[in-house]
Amino acid sequence: MPFRGQGVSYESGLERDFIRIWLLDPEVVAIVAQPAQIPFTARNGRSYIYPPDFFVQFDERTGRKPLLVEVKMREQWVPNWREWLPKWKAAYRYACDRGWEFRIYDETRIRGPVLESVEFLQRYRNLNFDPTFTSAVLNTLSNMKAAPFHHLIARHFTGNEAIGRSHLWHLIATGQALADLEEPLDEFTIMRARK
Repeated sequence: MPFRGQGVSYESGLERDFIRIWLLDPEVVAIVAQPAQIPFTARNGRSYIYPPDFFVQFDERTGRKPLLVEVKMREQWVPNWREWLPKWKAAYRYACDRGWEFRIYDETRIRGPVLESVEFLQRYRNLNFDPTFTSAVLNTLSNMKAAPFHHLIARHFTGNEAIGRSHLWHLIATGQALADLEEPLDEFTIMRARK
């Protein structure tokens, strides 16, 4: 799956959805699949190698720590957590030694409002609009810092509301403008200028 111009491999639909929830986060600069080979000793006393699923790198200016991530369906990891604990402890130590965080993501963290918003916005990514209108909207957002969706429609697209809606969704989908993807996307969505 493409992410910031790089291909990121995945092994399941849940892993694909994990990548997708980060697509519109402007603070994420990279996602790397299976970024490390971490040795650990299992409960049976044997040594193994554990490759965590992903590494998520944030823009350093945000102060967010990088994430080392395991993606598993809840029905898989909950009954097996005791057996898998040694490899996860090894991943936790590996991450802490590097100033990162280790997290387990299951469908309860992945398949929610952000994924729904990303899926909704995907249809608007590859549309083309008059750059004059794009500049006008982005200038308004820059001057106001934030504005409700309906205000931008009224200000810039009176008489062309349908095109205006598509244009504004396109700006969010392409990262030219920001919105809280945890909230429903509708006429009351607050759009913000990129910093």
